Amino acid sequence: MARQLRRPLERLRRHTGASLAFAGRVVPDAASGDGHAVELSYFDGDVVGPLRGVQLDYGHGLGGRVLTRRRATAVHDYVQSPLITHTYDAIIRAEQLYSMVAAPIIVGRKHIGVLYAARRSRHDQLDATLDVVTDEARAVEQQLTVAEVLGAIRTDDEERELTAWRSRVQASYTELRTLAADIGDASVRARMLEIAAQLAGEAPAEELPVRLTAREQDVLSLLGAGLTNPAIAARLGIGLHTVKGHVKSLLVKLDANSRFEAVVNARRIRLLP
Repeated sequence: MARQLRRPLERLRRHTGASLAFAGRVVPDAASGDGHAVELSYFDGDVVGPLRGVQLDYGHGLGGRVLTRRRATAVHDYVQSPLITHTYDAIIRAEQLYSMVAAPIIVGRKHIGVLYAARRSRHDQLDATLDVVTDEARAVEQQLTVAEVLGAIRTDDEERELTAWRSRVQASYTELRTLAADIGDASVRARMLEIAAQLAGEAPAEELPVRLTAREQDVLSLLGAGLTNPAIAARLGIGLHTVKGHVKSLLVKLDANSRFEAVVNARRIRLLP
């Protein structure tokens, strides 16, 4: 998971202002020999205490809560929160952490890990952080799902080659659409969008079962590239709430329950490469 988590953790700390962004993966419980635990193995930011390598029991602490409940949770004061058990308070105190947000990473029905953003001071406004952590967890799930599907049907060399090729095509498609938005000449802009459509293999507009606005298509292309809502807002120069509105509209139009499903459905009907 290290490859899938490095950039999400960097983005998480940058976009939330967290003192420490970290993640744990689900592993067999070394103490009991049965069941599972969450091993904290991936970090962005300074680790000043004993957090690295700690194994957390299911159901305990914030990570255990989000896994058993399968949804993100925020605590303003970890050691005083009534929402969680306090098995790991000594570790949290030693790490000097205070406010914390965590989201589960789940692929299919399988628990994969937990993503965290933590501050070394009290922070009462955690809604935005909760959104970012949730978005990054969903992005990691998408990457892991794609990797799992490709790995099941291709050799390692084929997987690497296909992943690199698709990444280049997706990056070129996204860059063309982003650049086109800044072009004042209508004919040049139209030609750039036409080339982008060719990269995606888009069907003629009259044959598409779904009609998207130009901005929805821009947002969709960045979703396909794995960007989170804050990153999309920064890339397009629009507000975070505007991005959320476009994502919500895309989920409806593409008959999807998640960002990943929206991207999959869009690729199936040739709205994305």
